[in-house]
Amino acid sequence: MLRTLFCVCLGLLMTPLLGRAQAPDTTRTPPPIPTVALDSVGVLPSAVDTKGWLLLDKDIQQELDGAVNNIYNFKYDRAEKQFRSLRRRYPNHPMPYFLLGLSTWWKIIPTQFQTLQYDKAFFAYMDTAVTKAQRLYDVDNNNYEASFFLSASYGFSARLHGERHDWRKATVDARRSLNYLKKSQEANGLSPEFQFGQALFNYYSVWIGENYTLLKPVLLFFPKGDKNMGVKQLRSVANNGFYTATEARVFLMRILKNEENNAEEAMPVAKYLATTFPDNGYFQRFYALLAYDQGEFADCERVSREILDKINRGMPGYEGISGRYASYFLGYLMQNRYRDMAKAKDYFQRCIVFSESTGDTSGGFYLFSNVNLARMAVKAKDNAAAKRYYTVILDKADRKSEQHKEAKKFLSAQKK
Repeated sequence: MLRTLFCVCLGLLMTPLLGRAQAPDTTRTPPPIPTVALDSVGVLPSAVDTKGWLLLDKDIQQELDGAVNNIYNFKYDRAEKQFRSLRRRYPNHPMPYFLLGLSTWWKIIPTQFQTLQYDKAFFAYMDTAVTKAQRLYDVDNNNYEASFFLSASYGFSARLHGERHDWRKATVDARRSLNYLKKSQEANGLSPEFQFGQALFNYYSVWIGENYTLLKPVLLFFPKGDKNMGVKQLRSVANNGFYTATEARVFLMRILKNEENNAEEAMPVAKYLATTFPDNGYFQRFYALLAYDQGEFADCERVSREILDKINRGMPGYEGISGRYASYFLGYLMQNRYRDMAKAKDYFQRCIVFSESTGDTSGGFYLFSNVNLARMAVKAKDNAAAKRYYTVILDKADRKSEQHKEAKKFLSAQKK
């Protein structure tokens, strides 16, 4: 079970988002993990024949600059039109298929993997990228570009298989991703793109050991990482990479906020992403969250209003999860900054609706929206509404929490 979790975690090395922790399928026994050795010495550019490598082609980068940005700005149709054009010119290269898969991946991300409608297309693109890259690798096993696409494609596939609880496929793809990461890492000196996977390995191979102590014996199969070096490498890729620069910033933002508990340093990264890609619902809600945490209420309010407006307009990537964030933040601001209880009540009720529409009712914004509405109802002497909200709190809140005690006290008094 623990070995499966570790394999899947490491399979995330080339994916753009570290997701929620998964409960491994204990009925499956994964294949054994091979020993993986990752060197830190990159090859000299002069020692490698990079002819035909699209990854390092400056003309291709210039051509695809707008298309890559369109992925992260949720302009999928525009991006995919250029990727299909690339595919027509290079039908035997993995890059266009990988980029089409990446575009499909970012259709899944805003829903926190709840939507299943893009899975088939996503796996088809990544499988094709693997097939094309494998052919290049079979011809020349020193083709580091092929290794890069093999590692990245298998890593993405491992991540989604893990989200779908297909642990056997997730483990197999994760092992393959790591094997090719070992190979592609040798070319770190050629481009920042190749350093991305190494940066994630350096950070998470240590972080997993620190946070999953029972996995430490499994870590003996792998070389030691270096968290500080991993963060440093991510910053380097973010500043100097092309295809992986935005992915590096996404990881950097999440690591600083979630793993390092350093919201202050995460803030400028989130602001950059939300400003550079203003139509990315995921970036906007993360930035709104950090602005809320850091007391930057003007920015929090502005971005939250933009999110709700884009949801109302039906823009791609704007759905109930982003709505849950935005409506709660605005409810809080109406209640505590503007003292407008009518608007606060409306936003908290909208937060509850968004939460129920996405099934996010285990706590968090859903719980505290009910708490605030219950207290408002008590002040308004609307005992029926207060009872309704406190009943939800009694069911959802931790039994040792103040919210649970508050709900229990009110409901007990009502019975008397």
